[in-house]
Amino acid sequence: MLGLAQDIGVDLGTANSLIYVHGRGIVLREPSVVAVDSASGRLLAVGEEARRMLGRTPGNIVAIRPLKDGVIADYDKTEAMLKYFLTRVCGRRMLFRPRIMVCVPSSVTTVERRAVLEAALQAGARKTYLIEEPLAAALGAGLDISRPSGCAVADIGGGTTDVAVFSLGGIVLSQTLRVGGDRFDAAVVRYMKREYNLMIGERTAEEIKIEVGTAFPGAREKAIETRGRDLLSGLPKTVTVTSREVCEALEEPVSAIIDLIKSVLERTPPELAADIMDKGLVLTGGGALLHGLERLASHDLGIPVHLADDPLSCVALGTGRALESLELFKDVLVSSTRPSSA
Repeated sequence: MLGLAQDIGVDLGTANSLIYVHGRGIVLREPSVVAVDSASGRLLAVGEEARRMLGRTPGNIVAIRPLKDGVIADYDKTEAMLKYFLTRVCGRRMLFRPRIMVCVPSSVTTVERRAVLEAALQAGARKTYLIEEPLAAALGAGLDISRPSGCAVADIGGGTTDVAVFSLGGIVLSQTLRVGGDRFDAAVVRYMKREYNLMIGERTAEEIKIEVGTAFPGAREKAIETRGRDLLSGLPKTVTVTSREVCEALEEPVSAIIDLIKSVLERTPPELAADIMDKGLVLTGGGALLHGLERLASHDLGIPVHLADDPLSCVALGTGRALESLELFKDVLVSSTRPSSA
């Protein structure tokens, strides 16, 4: 528990939330899910406990993800979730309110930025900073973006993919697409429905994606037995799904991400493009862990593509590093301070 004020970095993701504390590293990693009583609105569970309830709750309990496509979809639930996570980290009695840095997709609107700032302040922050996700991802991946040399990152999260080119400590070019790991899962659900008349849940789709999925045709040859509900008979049914089938199912969202990266690279100034040809592109985020994605991107883009050492943690680590060097990034951060009367 934290007794004194601390600098805290928060990766408030669509699928997972991570919290970084200065001097301690990542201290919390939980799914961004809350379970509430549908009648009273009372919060029943948060994080992993709530995730286990997805698709398995009785009528009076609703398990939801309060963030969608990288932004807040349900303000009250997001605030409650963030407050719960901060309480887990800081303890119920914070002697001094912490400074918090939260990451947001690079394309969020002013209204969406304000919602994140307010949610963090209401959850207990003394001062809140916002940092763009690709910038945090680059810092967390260990890239030196301060030099007059180009480097590029594609951060593939649960709800969005952010691609950015950096030089001299800032973002030269960036673009966001609301396609990520959740869209991969949804594509698997649609495929199973279309090819097998089988209805499966998002947790089952995620398991299929992780166990046998691949982005590069022929890169993996595995199979998995999958259970779901037969849409014709209404009864439980088991089918076997192969890597080849999952690769086919994922083709559309994966192609959209590759096209996004191409679009950014095509608009990159020639000198920086030459640097990226030498250094390559770095993939971060949970979606980057899709088997074969690194290989497919390198094949289609014609440049080296590298997977970060710890893709899931890059954004959270980057928020912490930015907090430790606020003076360097003060021109690219948005901030908000709790009123003195609070």
